Amino acid sequence: MSAFSTTRTRPTATLTESITTGGARRRTKRPYDSDVTRLLPRWLLVVVIAVIIAFIAAPVLYILFGSVNSDVAVARGEYFPSEFTLANYVEIWNTVALGQGLVNSLLTAGAVAVASAALAVSTAYVLVRFRFLGRLTILRGLLALQSIPGTLLLLPVFVVFANIASATGVQVIGTRWGLFVTYLTFALPFSTWVMVTYLRGLPKELEEAARIDGASSGRILRSVVLPLSWPGIVVSAIFAFLLGWNDVLFSTIMTTPNTRTVAVVLQVLGTTQEGGAVPIYGQMMAASIVCAVPVVALYLIFQRYLVGGLTAGSVK
Repeated sequence: MSAFSTTRTRPTATLTESITTGGARRRTKRPYDSDVTRLLPRWLLVVVIAVIIAFIAAPVLYILFGSVNSDVAVARGEYFPSEFTLANYVEIWNTVALGQGLVNSLLTAGAVAVASAALAVSTAYVLVRFRFLGRLTILRGLLALQSIPGTLLLLPVFVVFANIASATGVQVIGTRWGLFVTYLTFALPFSTWVMVTYLRGLPKELEEAARIDGASSGRILRSVVLPLSWPGIVVSAIFAFLLGWNDVLFSTIMTTPNTRTVAVVLQVLGTTQEGGAVPIYGQMMAASIVCAVPVVALYLIFQRYLVGGLTAGSVK
């Protein structure tokens, strides 16, 4: 009887042992599993990343060091400041109208970002969720507008605004709202396409459930689509903001000394000479740091939404 019991339990023990061993073998991570998808060896990857970081950090540190250095020292080519001074950050406000330029840029670029995001999400919702004649033409037109250089549109926009002023007596050139309309013309197609790509990735089942409950299209857009679309909205708004913040071409032609944006103010500062000989490099770099702070702060605040908005969505 004992021999029979031994014979019967041995296969069971062997089976249990093999299952345990197999599970352990499957759970064991081989040393080269983590390197299967790696394109470069670890040491070479570290070198490449270090070179990229140094390539990016070197000019940024040069601007930072130059902003706390004297103009003569920077003109001599000093990388590290021989003497640290914050005088440049004090003098830039008196050398040029930097404060006024910051206010003009914040008002214009901020208004463009808000208006572009609001119009883009509603327009994209119609283009994605509804089928109508000319829908594909509009989508292709959004892409085609991105291929037109802004330089080609400078003269036509100027002529149109000048004709409007001649016909109606309403001055457009030299005003903030004229610059707002100009930037919105370029920002809206890109923002709309970003939202089209993002909304295509949202599940339709949520909207269908809301429609079954009796919600209208406007209610679905406000209560269902908007809460789920914040990453895409933030991405489109920030790109529209950067378009207005970094523009020099249109703001140079379309503004007056009272409505200059910060990009034009920096350009004016770059042509300013100290005593007619030495450019004020220290103030130029200090002004660049000050003008970069709003953009950096904007990115740090909305970083989580930026990553989600740039990686979500699908193209169909």
